[in-house]
Amino acid sequence: MGDTEHNAPPQLRIGAAYYHEYGRGDRLDHDLDLMKQAGFTVIRVGESVWSTWEPQDGVFNLDWLEPVLDGAHARGIGVILGTPTYAVPPWLARKHPEIAGETATGVRMPWGMRQEADFTHPAFLHHAERIIHKIVDRYQEHPAIIGYQVDNEPGIRLLYNHSVFQRFLDHLRHTYGTVERLNEEWGLVYWSHRLSTWEDLWLPDGNTQPQYDLAWRRFQASLVTDYIAWQTDVVRSKLSSANKEMPITTCISYDQVGVEDEQLSRALTVAAGNAYYDMAETLAHPFTEPMSAGWIVRGPWAVYQLADLMYSSKQAPFLVTETNAGSIGFGSINSVAFDGQWRQVAWALMSRGATMIEYWHWHTLHYGTETFWGGVLPHDGIPGRAYNNIAELGQEIQKLSPHVGGATPDADVAFLYDSDAKWALSFPITAPLPSNGVQGMGDTDSYRRIALPFYRGAFDAGVQINTVRPHQLFGALSEDHCATTPDSLRDAAHHDATHHDAAASGEDPVEFARRRPVLIAVALYTATDAHLQWLTQYVEAGGHLIVGPRTAYADHEGRARHEVKPAFLARPAGVSYQESANLHQPVPVTSTQAEGFTLSGHSAAHEWIDFLRPEGATTLAEYNHPHFGQWSAVVTARHGAGRITTVGTVPDQQLAADLMRWAVPVPRTDGWVGSQASVRATSMTRPDGSGLVVVHNWADTPATVTAATPCVDLSDEAPYTTGDTIRLTPWDVRILHVTH
Repeated sequence: MGDTEHNAPPQLRIGAAYYHEYGRGDRLDHDLDLMKQAGFTVIRVGESVWSTWEPQDGVFNLDWLEPVLDGAHARGIGVILGTPTYAVPPWLARKHPEIAGETATGVRMPWGMRQEADFTHPAFLHHAERIIHKIVDRYQEHPAIIGYQVDNEPGIRLLYNHSVFQRFLDHLRHTYGTVERLNEEWGLVYWSHRLSTWEDLWLPDGNTQPQYDLAWRRFQASLVTDYIAWQTDVVRSKLSSANKEMPITTCISYDQVGVEDEQLSRALTVAAGNAYYDMAETLAHPFTEPMSAGWIVRGPWAVYQLADLMYSSKQAPFLVTETNAGSIGFGSINSVAFDGQWRQVAWALMSRGATMIEYWHWHTLHYGTETFWGGVLPHDGIPGRAYNNIAELGQEIQKLSPHVGGATPDADVAFLYDSDAKWALSFPITAPLPSNGVQGMGDTDSYRRIALPFYRGAFDAGVQINTVRPHQLFGALSEDHCATTPDSLRDAAHHDATHHDAAASGEDPVEFARRRPVLIAVALYTATDAHLQWLTQYVEAGGHLIVGPRTAYADHEGRARHEVKPAFLARPAGVSYQESANLHQPVPVTSTQAEGFTLSGHSAAHEWIDFLRPEGATTLAEYNHPHFGQWSAVVTARHGAGRITTVGTVPDQQLAADLMRWAVPVPRTDGWVGSQASVRATSMTRPDGSGLVVVHNWADTPATVTAATPCVDLSDEAPYTTGDTIRLTPWDVRILHVTH
């Protein structure tokens, strides 16, 4: 972001969110000097304090930030300037109570937190545009500015305001044309939900129709996408011709209910977001705790999964705009990193495409909701262990940036991640039993609970993953049910052009099979006919397609398909099923030893079973169970030049890892053998074609790794030849340049 030399590799940056306005006393020069000494090259400012920028309606205080920018620039620290629209000032809430967002129909959010506003309301948009114009006009020529962040963590909740619902009705009219077609597409004959007029559509609060829910979730995400694109356009419209190419991003919290990050990121120059993780013992590998989901990830595998997801937003390098410098400070999540772990996680993120690591935040606050959310500096403001660890990292990043900047992460397989399927499977329809064992209508996070064990298995097997999205894979084939609101917040012509250009792309299945010979497509629930035909062509071209529960089960409306399951794939996959069930306890799985597939230890099926019936496929694994033993757990079949492997359950950690070792017997980092399981190697390719290998020791004990090829440690310039032993201290990481 904001590189100064045209032909220089992209600069790797490290820094923090910096809120001088939150502090007490004049620490500005002292803070910036400490940042300079720590190797910081970026700070983020201004995004949380609308009431400071505009203390009264139409009364602006714009000069307070200038000393911060001047001081940063004098020390070579770039600044990302944020728009403050996610936290409305008290006067705006008082004068325009109608902008309050509703968490249910008629239930207004009280003011006093943040993101309480209906961001589609004209009064909010008027005042938001005005403050953005003022800030950009005031600072766009300042030499410290290297980019802009619009808003912050959008899509934190769904909006139920009357005007939003009316826009939803307009969207349905635009999408379906007639009430009769909507009745047909959604199956509203069921439970007497047939509409006679558009006004018959019930409010979303008590809805139990899955097709309605899916449309509502898609619509809500489109509002967030349009809102962020609108802000991006507002900022861009105020930039001078000399600044028009200034990078613009937002800070995405990837687990928020209203975000479809791939669509949202199309309007951004670069994707950026949060990378919060649990520290201390949970960063040990192998990580054997049950999989958990949420905004704080647990385990090294989950850090990589989040990084690969962030990279996939634009299939390009990304920014980490927030990550924890210390304890997050809420309830039971007060964990603090061991020495070395800040460095480990930062290089893990950068090895998967991050070009900026920005801590939240610089100084721990003395008041407010996040009083105990640890910053780089503690409450006393005296540099301590966190600062010392991060400063060591900052200096290393500055030194290695010319060697690592511009490198792209390598991959052995592609992993298809589908937000649409995530929404569809979050509604009370068939889903795995919740981990607490309590039976209910469904599991709101069932998509990730089905799909992510396959990612985790790949990580455990030393396989590197390129996460891809349906739009990126299928291109225009993904756009038939993704219409956005006709009364977009942006100019309609601009929106249509942007949307059309993005939709025109996609991967050729033959070329993709060559580049990514293994594709994991688990829980691809709302696939269209064209999607499934693309997958078949990928297999025929030589790709190995791995599918699992709920793949190819429903159509684009979330309706169960009429075809034999898995639809369109049953014949080439040589398997079918009619029944499925929850597993209330793990069921042991054994290998048939067919096709070279073996299990390296005790393995089990978890949570779910599709009753697979081989019809030409070879059974790789079967259940050791008096009833379920009559069906196959894992089958594979050759088709064309490739094969389809069908997994009929949610695999445990061992089964998932063995499946990936079988699918990818020689990963790209094969040969980098560690003395213990905690050693994990990932690889990147530099712009000049040479390689980088990043080796982690995710453990509190020393380890070694054998050099698979001649290389140089970029940190201390130590050379190694093939077969040499590279020593790793506890919680260590080495960045190696392959020299052969």
